[in-house]
Amino acid sequence: MTVYVPEFFDADEQEILRRYFTNLDGPVFALVNLPEVVKGALFARYSRSAKSLRRLFLDEFVSDLDLSGDQTVDATIGVTRAEDLYEKVFVEYGDDSVAQLGGVHLACEQASNLLTKILERGRLMSYLEQSTRYINYDARLGGRYRFYRDADILNGPFGTRYVGDIDRMFDAYSAMVETVTEHVRKTVKKGSTDSDFVFRQATRAKALDAVRGVLPAASLSNLGIYGTGQGYEALLLRMRGHALPEARQYAEMMLIELRKVIPSFLKRVDVPDRGGKWTDYLVERQQQTIELVDEYFGALDPDQSQEVVLTDLILKAKTNFWRRFVIQVRIYQNSNCSRRSDR
Repeated sequence: MTVYVPEFFDADEQEILRRYFTNLDGPVFALVNLPEVVKGALFARYSRSAKSLRRLFLDEFVSDLDLSGDQTVDATIGVTRAEDLYEKVFVEYGDDSVAQLGGVHLACEQASNLLTKILERGRLMSYLEQSTRYINYDARLGGRYRFYRDADILNGPFGTRYVGDIDRMFDAYSAMVETVTEHVRKTVKKGSTDSDFVFRQATRAKALDAVRGVLPAASLSNLGIYGTGQGYEALLLRMRGHALPEARQYAEMMLIELRKVIPSFLKRVDVPDRGGKWTDYLVERQQQTIELVDEYFGALDPDQSQEVVLTDLILKAKTNFWRRFVIQVRIYQNSNCSRRSDR
């Protein structure tokens, strides 16, 4: 079983897509040769759609664009750019600031919820993530629920149990979405000016928002990133040494696609005595931090204490159901509790 589900496009669709996307089947790809306003609008729509970015482009954007001038472009083999100036300034003169001047729109699809947090850490770039508030996550991808399937786990002794347990989580999520949607539509009053479409969309969003906490951390999401070469370099240096295998594997796919667009800015990422040393340093620093935390806090046992005392409860009834709850709560906590007890 493959980790990522490839997309398939017919010959006419491929002819169009290869002008604007750096590959046609992988989960990571860059957008090129499009006006900035189109890329921005495409990413904005992306966050509220269950479709992949390439399918969204074909279905909703192609008809509004003049594609005739881009017929000779093949972005899947890299975009021809004038790299000489960047090579001289960035490599020979070592002026890192030039890497702030070139940006890329990168689509990161089929990424686990854990991975999206790694990709967005630091907020050094701009991000648009597929919203669990507006998209029903029980839609299947390649015939299976949308959650990450690590190859090592699937091939190990717990592979069958892992898939079965998460399948049942998604079964529960799907059933809850329908039940809660029905409840919301029975209890929420439709506005006098609301159309049926607006009412159904709004109530569906309320239900999805209420139920999304059931989704496991392995749930897959689509994420759009816009950032500079310098931002991507910093991100890749961290990801290449991250403890999560998915992050390390994803970093390699990102590097391949980004090098089709801004190769000069990413030359040092996998050079052993440059980016390699940075990644090693980040890994060592993380490990040392863990060891220090264990040394200073790991041996402490938090004192047992009652953390919350309910001191007063006032309930007021109106029109046969509770309208207002006023709870006065005094919260106290033992001042000697360690940080570990808070977690």
